[in-house]
Amino acid sequence: MQAVRIILWGAVALIVLGMGAFLALTTMRGQAPDQSALYEGVDSVGGPFTLVRSDTGETVTQEDFADKPKAIFFGFTYCPDVCPTTLFELSTYLDQLGPLADDIHVLMVTIDPERDTPEFLEQYVAAFSDTIVGLTGTQEAVDEAVANYRVYARRVELDDGDYTMDHTASIFLMNEDNQLVGTIAYQENPETAFPKLERLARMGS
Repeated sequence: MQAVRIILWGAVALIVLGMGAFLALTTMRGQAPDQSALYEGVDSVGGPFTLVRSDTGETVTQEDFADKPKAIFFGFTYCPDVCPTTLFELSTYLDQLGPLADDIHVLMVTIDPERDTPEFLEQYVAAFSDTIVGLTGTQEAVDEAVANYRVYARRVELDDGDYTMDHTASIFLMNEDNQLVGTIAYQENPETAFPKLERLARMGS
């Protein structure tokens, strides 16, 4: 099963462009302004967290990422569509940023720590980009991060005894003071999405 999932992750880049109409009907979408400009930081979204980096196994807090602006996405590795699409788009934008990509932290926080161990999460995010850092932890630690970022996350039981997760699909754009300065909506037009990420990176350069 794990080998199959790795193959599927590698295939995402080949199929994602043809999935737009279908994906638009699935899961929740985050809402974002149409304009590409960032706005003044607000404190109502964002807050402390204590999680585990998937690449090193190190316990980290929000202070460990305070040196740069951050793009933060909440998702899970068993996500059938929204998460791989979003990570593929993020990896594309990071490639387009070139050296500017070094001036931003890109984080994926799992909402499914029961299945997303550090090792499994790292394998997942690394299939898209070595720039994206996966974060996981105990259920309590993840719940704290979810609450502080005002993220919607709900476990949905399936008929076969398995489960999936409904969740907010926005990417949160945070300045160095961990204040929200913008969002990128799920499958937002690249003409507005990429300039937002570029402006965020320039805030840290």
